[in-house]
Amino acid sequence: MSETSTYTVTGMTCDHCVASVREEVGEVPGVSGVDVDLATGRVVVTAASPVDDDAVRAAVEEAGYQLEGSGRTS
Repeated sequence: MSETSTYTVTGMTCDHCVASVREEVGEVPGVSGVDVDLATGRVVVTAASPVDDDAVRAAVEEAGYQLEGSGRTS
């Protein structure tokens, strides 16, 4: 069974931004999937177990963007 966490990322303006966020967040330990919606800034992270919000925040910032709030597991 997998866990999903939903985040909102600000500052993305193009497909290159989406690819950067997807790549950086995809490198967080345990992450098995990253779905990014450019229009809404929504990022859904899938993992086998809950992902560390601070690690996701660091990955988003490494890509050059900002994470709003913390993840919500659903």
